[in-house]
Amino acid sequence: MAMKQAATAAIRAFSSSVPSQSSPLVRHLHASAGSKKIVGVFYKANEYAAMNPNFLGCVEGSLGIREWLESQGHQYIVTDDKEGLNCELEKHIPDLHVLITTPFHPAYVTAERIKKAKNLQLLLTAGIGSDHVDLNAAAAAGLTVAEVTGSNVVSVAEDELMRILILVRNFLPGHHQVIKGEWNVAGIAHRAYDLEGKTIGTVGAGRIGKLLLQRLKPFNCKLLYHDRLKIDPELEKQIGAKFEEDMDAMLPKCDVLVINTPLTDKTRGLFNKERIAKCKKGVLIVNNARGAIMDTQAVVDACNSGHIGGYSGDVWNPQPAPKDHPWRYMPNQAMTPHISGTTIDAQLRYAAGVKDMLDRYFKGQDFPAQNYIVKEGELAPQYR
Repeated sequence: MAMKQAATAAIRAFSSSVPSQSSPLVRHLHASAGSKKIVGVFYKANEYAAMNPNFLGCVEGSLGIREWLESQGHQYIVTDDKEGLNCELEKHIPDLHVLITTPFHPAYVTAERIKKAKNLQLLLTAGIGSDHVDLNAAAAAGLTVAEVTGSNVVSVAEDELMRILILVRNFLPGHHQVIKGEWNVAGIAHRAYDLEGKTIGTVGAGRIGKLLLQRLKPFNCKLLYHDRLKIDPELEKQIGAKFEEDMDAMLPKCDVLVINTPLTDKTRGLFNKERIAKCKKGVLIVNNARGAIMDTQAVVDACNSGHIGGYSGDVWNPQPAPKDHPWRYMPNQAMTPHISGTTIDAQLRYAAGVKDMLDRYFKGQDFPAQNYIVKEGELAPQYR
């Protein structure tokens, strides 16, 4: 009970730290009165749900907001069943008002689903990354799409740093040797390096990209970044990172390349066969952004040929990845399920953020500006 109270307190503390805004949303649907039907789509934790009372990002945890919602007369339905015409989610599409989804077990909100959802007003992402929503269709329908911006940036940046080290030091083959009862130092050491002195480039230097660059500074690497916007000059100087206006010119300079750009119409398939060929032979690539930024087969072919010396990430296309997804079987990969942004600490943050935005929605108030992906039919700049 004490741990549950601690979790609740953490959520309340985060919610109270978000500055209140009183200006009502222009779209009056957000201020409409009465009970709302809210549907959440999360992964099932099964036997793991009881192992940590702060495990809120699963079906069983339900973001810790069930009692709060139901006490106000709202209906809260939670499921992991999201695929196909006969799934549980599909049954609720026609009359739900709010749909909460996550990037970790995404419910793909297509134009067809949006058309069926006559009462839908709000699409919330518990976490960061709303590309599982057809944003153009949502904008055309006048819906609001929002996410808990900043909720898991530390989690993802830390994970990226870990993956860089795993690839550079050729860690996984050594770990696998231990499991198999083997001992072959040469089988690991022939492609293990120090991180110091290497050139690390990030495509995208938003919240996560900046945090990664800051965490890499003590390793004495050469740091490069490409983005549509430059980092603040003072921070850029502090980090020691160099802006590269031309991404293609940056690629052959990098020993390690990290993908930190959102998935948009412009970035989908950005790293195809031709662009990967511009990278340095043996480049190590870390991608915790979105799987669809990469051409799936081009990555496989480059790993097989050795042009990509190692590939690590936790994002796939589609998600969950099928058992026959080729990234599972390519050489020198260090892939995981989509876990980087759903640490327990991150779950507490994005659960609190969802609760805060629902509270504002019920009161007809604006969300924090940075949380909007679609507002009043207009896409946020990074998605245009």
